[in-house]
Amino acid sequence: MKYSAQPSSLKNQVCEFWNQQSCDTQVAKAAKFSAQYFEEIEAFRYYDQPFIHAFAQFTRYRGKRVLEVGFGAGTDFIQWLRAGAVATGIDLTPEALDHLAHRIAAYGLPPAENIQVADAESLPFADNAFDLGYSYGVLHHTPDTIKALQELTRVVRPGGELKVMLYNRHSIWTFNLWIKHALLSGRPWKSLRWTLANYMESPGTKGYTRNELIKILSALNLKGIRIHTEVTGADYLASSFFPPLNWLYRAALRCAGEQRAWQLGRYVERINAPDRPRLRPETPPPTQAMLTGNRLGHFHCITALKPG
Repeated sequence: MKYSAQPSSLKNQVCEFWNQQSCDTQVAKAAKFSAQYFEEIEAFRYYDQPFIHAFAQFTRYRGKRVLEVGFGAGTDFIQWLRAGAVATGIDLTPEALDHLAHRIAAYGLPPAENIQVADAESLPFADNAFDLGYSYGVLHHTPDTIKALQELTRVVRPGGELKVMLYNRHSIWTFNLWIKHALLSGRPWKSLRWTLANYMESPGTKGYTRNELIKILSALNLKGIRIHTEVTGADYLASSFFPPLNWLYRAALRCAGEQRAWQLGRYVERINAPDRPRLRPETPPPTQAMLTGNRLGHFHCITALKPG
């Protein structure tokens, strides 16, 4: 897949790609926009990515103003409505807007505060308007991802939160794409960046290392940064058609392990614990990022706070 280096042209190509078919809708067999159609999409999404609910924590935002950037087929968006959030959403494509409007009607859900076609790099909202800015698997597709993150930060109120999922360039899935489209195609000098941009979903797709994300988010003055890197079905099944390579991938995932965030300074003794030294709770420095999960997973699930 080749694409123009011009950002405006690239964005048109990204829009055209996702306007042909919103994310996950390929799994549905029922009639388009029927209740069964939407049920099939939702069942697959949370089977494929069971960690979304733990990441989004939909029910914590009842009565709060939530903005979802890039709602796609609307599977996560309707969870905000079900949870009682005051939800607003934008997407680059009319196809996504059509999906979401039909989906809200199919379930008889409360109306969204605002849903519209718009650009993540130029959000049509006032500063400090939302309690949460949420974008799951979207901003790595827009040509200027940093600009989109700046915009999302701008519209979140001081003291509010950002929750964003971005692809990991150093994942098993990305490495498998490189083997297929670079190494085995006689182009071993091609980079992982090139591989993602040309062979991962829409043209120009990007992936980031944890260190790159820390620098980007710190430059936005965000605090309480946590990056939890999730292993996905794409990583686990990356080379299913060549089992020996897949066994190697799964061994690498096991070796990378599961990094937790347990720190002694976050624990305190009970007031009635006899003859025990007292522990004083400690708060990590505001610029320190918390890194958890498996560093070879494909999804970086990022949370951060906008200082109040």
